[in-house]
Order: sequence, then C-alpha cells, then structure tokens
Amino acid sequence: MIAIIDYGSGNTSAISNIFKQLKVPHCITSDHAELERADRYVLPGVGAFDATMSNLARSGTIEVLNEQVIGQGKKVLGICVGMQIFADSSDEGDLPGLGWIPGRVRRLNPTDLKGPQLPHMGWNSIALQGAPEVLKDVDIERGFYFLHSYYFDAADPADVIATVDYGGRFPCGVAKGGIIGLQFHAEKGHAGGVAVFRNFARL
Repeated sequence: MIAIIDYGSGNTSAISNIFKQLKVPHCITSDHAELERADRYVLPGVGAFDATMSNLARSGTIEVLNEQVIGQGKKVLGICVGMQIFADSSDEGDLPGLGWIPGRVRRLNPTDLKGPQLPHMGWNSIALQGAPEVLKDVDIERGFYFLHSYYFDAADPADVIATVDYGGRFPCGVAKGGIIGLQFHAEKGHAGGVAVFRNFARL
C-alpha cells in the first residue's frame, strides 16, 4: 500500500488517479496509523518550504515519517516542494528541512538566466545521471512540467539523478537509497509521469 500524504499541499487527487489507472493499492491520508501500515510514501508539494514543514510538524507527521523512512527504510517519493524538504535548509525560509539528503535549497538567480525569467514554468527536457530506476522508460527529450523558483543543491553530486537546463544546469532529481525527490510535477507528465509512478511502485 502506497500512502499519498495529505498535509494540505499538492495534487493528491491527480496522483491518486494515476495509481488507480495502474491498479496500484494506495490511499490519501494523514492518519498516523495508516502511515505506519503503508509500504511506501508519496509526498506531493505545491507551495513554500516553511509552510510545508510547519504543516507536517503541526500534524506530527515528521516524527512518523522519520521512524518509517529513516528507522525502517521505507521508500518515499517527494515531488516539487515535497522533494525540497528532504534538504537540510532552504533559501526560501528559516525552518530546517528533514535533512534526509544533505544539501540546501537555493533560489535560482535571475541575473544568471540571461533571458529566462522566474518562476521556471512549463515543459523542459531533462538529462539523467546514471540510470535511475524511477526514471526508467521516460522520454527525457519531452521531459516534464516545471513550476518553481528554487532548486535542490545536493551536497554530494552522487545524490543527483537528473538535471535540467534553464539559464544554467541544476539538479531536478535526487536520491539517497529509497529516498527519491523530483523537482518537476510528474503527476502532470502524461505518459512520462505514469512511468515514474509505475517505476516507484515497483522499486
């Protein structure tokens, strides 16, 4: 059972629709008992870093996730800000992140973009680092839909599984063991997004 974590942020229904299409058992929940019973998790995300961390802290979900993901090694997929909170900290706020993947979330610098503006919005191709299983069978030239002004600056380059070019190349996918984060909105990725969620369910 995959638990799509409901903490007031993210396209939970869109992700659920993809899992229904794939006939993958799942639930949308913030209930701690259900989270403990789940085999793996999806952390969707739309919004700001501090607000996301505050929502998770207020519900007590951080403690549950630390026990299940770090303590028991269950897999988790974070999307957009759901990925960014895996970091230690962020330029966007003052609260600490989960610290699951060492790094800092940094603001894209408009002066470096030489034309493109913020936010980075729309479809963009990606480049893979190695052969990440979660991105198997995706069309990297078509890429995915992005909507963000911040990116995950991983402390260890080995934790980067994908990059994107928008006025400069930066990470758009990170992973450390079963902790996987994607900056783009896979739930809006049509066939590519379906492949991502199928791959995650099979990991």
